Amino acid sequence: MHLQLNGKRALVTGSTSGLGETLVKALAAEGASVVVHGRDETRALAVAKSVRDAGGTADVAIGDLGTDEGADAVHAAAVSRGPVDILVNNVGVFNPMVGWTNTPSVEWAELYNINVLSGVRMIQRLVPSMRERGWGRVIQISSVLGALPAANQPHYAAANAARSNMAVSLSRELKHTGVTSNAVAAGGILTPAVQDFLVGMGQQNGWGDSWEAIEPTAVNTLSPNDAGRVGRRQEYADTVAFLASPLSSYITGTTIRVDGGWHDA
Repeated sequence: MHLQLNGKRALVTGSTSGLGETLVKALAAEGASVVVHGRDETRALAVAKSVRDAGGTADVAIGDLGTDEGADAVHAAAVSRGPVDILVNNVGVFNPMVGWTNTPSVEWAELYNINVLSGVRMIQRLVPSMRERGWGRVIQISSVLGALPAANQPHYAAANAARSNMAVSLSRELKHTGVTSNAVAAGGILTPAVQDFLVGMGQQNGWGDSWEAIEPTAVNTLSPNDAGRVGRRQEYADTVAFLASPLSSYITGTTIRVDGGWHDA
């Protein structure tokens, strides 16, 4: 399917590794000019180079989106070669080892600032121009935990509920403008760090020695879903690329769950 992204410019926040890196590469492969964002210039430049080596167009934007000053810097860099048509708010942090009893309120505030307010900052800087031009896409990367919270990392679940809620509110604000606003609620995302963490846990608990042996038990134990596996990054990237395209113009104000049919244990 041709997603008609030629001539579009996309900023993906937090795109120097993990899912964000896969997202910018998927959008570039579909013809979009991409802006790689991160706080580490060396890593951002490396991802941008890999996009260019594959035949795509990529720039970088460096800045800490946890501050207004950092957001200003990212905005200035992102629009330096043309207006941004697609904003993917992907930047975020999580820690599956924390819970209600060992997460002080200051850590709630810090995570909310990074996982929610970073997106607000970029929306406020980029969406007015999209509205003026009559076309744009805003996509929040959230988590299924926003709808199915567990006892652990409650601040992360709450922040993801806010991300999805924000996508709906923004769509109401942008009605009849040609700018859509949606969220993608992810289940497990197989990144190298996640795989290493689960392999270590699996070996400690006797689930097996290899990833192939450990994955089904890890999913069944930690995040049961009907697919019986962890989601691959490209699967999320393909969904985001479609939502970023002109083909998705009738989809707005919704959260699309990409979670393998995640359900309560």
